[in-house]
Amino acid sequence: MTGDAFDDEPPGVVPATTGGAWPELSDAARELFRRGAQTALDLRARWVERLHEASLGSGAMRAVAADPVLAAAVRRTNEANLLQWATANVRHPGARVPAGTGPEALATARDLVRRGLDQRALEAYRAVQGVVWRQWTATCFELTTDPALLRELLDVSALSISTFLDDTVAAVVELVGAERAELTRGAHAERRAAVTLLLEGAPLSRARAEAQLGYGLTGPHTAAVVWTTDTGSDQLEAAADAVARAAGAGRRLTVVAGATALWLWLPVAGEVAVAEVAAHLAAGPAPSVRVALGRAGHDVEGFRRSHLDALTTQRLLARLTSPQQVARYQDVQLVDLLTRDPARVEELVADVLGPLADAPPELRDTVLTHVRELGSVTRTAQRLFTHRNTVLRRLARADELLPRPLAQDALAVAAALEVLRWQEDRSLP
Repeated sequence: MTGDAFDDEPPGVVPATTGGAWPELSDAARELFRRGAQTALDLRARWVERLHEASLGSGAMRAVAADPVLAAAVRRTNEANLLQWATANVRHPGARVPAGTGPEALATARDLVRRGLDQRALEAYRAVQGVVWRQWTATCFELTTDPALLRELLDVSALSISTFLDDTVAAVVELVGAERAELTRGAHAERRAAVTLLLEGAPLSRARAEAQLGYGLTGPHTAAVVWTTDTGSDQLEAAADAVARAAGAGRRLTVVAGATALWLWLPVAGEVAVAEVAAHLAAGPAPSVRVALGRAGHDVEGFRRSHLDALTTQRLLARLTSPQQVARYQDVQLVDLLTRDPARVEELVADVLGPLADAPPELRDTVLTHVRELGSVTRTAQRLFTHRNTVLRRLARADELLPRPLAQDALAVAAALEVLRWQEDRSLP
């Protein structure tokens, strides 16, 4: 994002946003500013994490924080802006820093506009200002105890931080306006508008919606969300094609939901071959691309419900930081209900599983499969391709580790193990 903007010679006097000339630092204060900016770069991971908490933690940002694609875009923008400001001040301490208008800002603006949440971008920028200032002042107090130097350093750095964010917000407003104007033109805009109305339950006639979408709303629908948290991926369309093939769909409705996300609808009621989609993603050049599938539904209500299922699945994978690339709603429905409160989830796993939570995967998989097979040791052995005696030994070991015997708490144990399975990159046979 920073490009070569800071490779030039230090700029001359630039008018300050507050009026008058941009202040000049003394040599001593300039060196302190440079050292402080280098500290920000050295501790970037810690600073950025606090910026993320501030920018995504407010109630106004709840819709953004709940969406993995939007949240990732905001995080990338936070890090890019911090990197730009700190790098500029290492090279030219105390000089005015150009606005953050790189690809991260553009992608974030595009995504937020496409979801109708563009004002949230400004919320995020404003939320981080206080955090940056607290981190920076703490750094300055560690650099010097000289009152005159400290005052000079804080005066110019306060202007630097606020001006950089003001200039960046103004630039983002322009980006948002341009993106909004672009989205009001063409067939893509019509599809997005029609889908939004359908999802919101607005009184849009079926005939008009079908004409705008180029997609029939009568009959079955299976929705999917295809996304990545990386920038610049050109593999989303290939992944969408793989989903359509795995579902046996000859056509699909595709809506661009952001720079790194697609919404799909397939006119099918059958199961999507998850293993086929997963194999395509694993073999492709973009391992960060992921797919969430909704349940099949019928007509307009099924169109809407299947999409909401897919969104729920996408958010679950993000909430659990699950590494699995493909997931169906029907496979995660129970886990979604159990994991709405992360703190309570950890408590559930610890209370129900005890030491079994840290046992080898094959032991936990045996217990979960045994419950799924309704307590049949023979079917469990067949499913796991192992010997019946091996299953019995593992179940006996699990009973030693569990706080209560499996027979007395099978449902809770299975639920806790299911949560762990989705947090890890594993699937049962």
